[in-house]
Amino acid sequence: MKLIKNILMASAVTGVLVSSTFANADLVAKGEKIFNTKNLGNCLACHAVNGKNIDGPGSMGPKLQYLSAWPEQALYDKIYDPYTTNPISQMPAFGKNGWLSDSEIKALVAYLKTIN
Repeated sequence: MKLIKNILMASAVTGVLVSSTFANADLVAKGEKIFNTKNLGNCLACHAVNGKNIDGPGSMGPKLQYLSAWPEQALYDKIYDPYTTNPISQMPAFGKNGWLSDSEIKALVAYLKTIN
């Protein structure tokens, strides 16, 4: 009986982890679309990305690299309103100006966290 209980518990935990992985993959895919879509984030217009094949000029802003090491909240804040940490930033305040919603910024952060 104890063995069956342990097997059921392991199955439940595995199921949660697998569904979480799929949800995260969907969020990353949504963020990548926002990054690459001209009328959404249009990030590729200004940023080149380490390890990614980006079809855009990417010459105005800094090359994005090592973002997997950044805290999610720091990335979120930078996208929401970059002027809080850099008052002379050329990057628009995507969240503060209402260009991207909270869920869109979170998806974009999920994508940026894949950049090494």
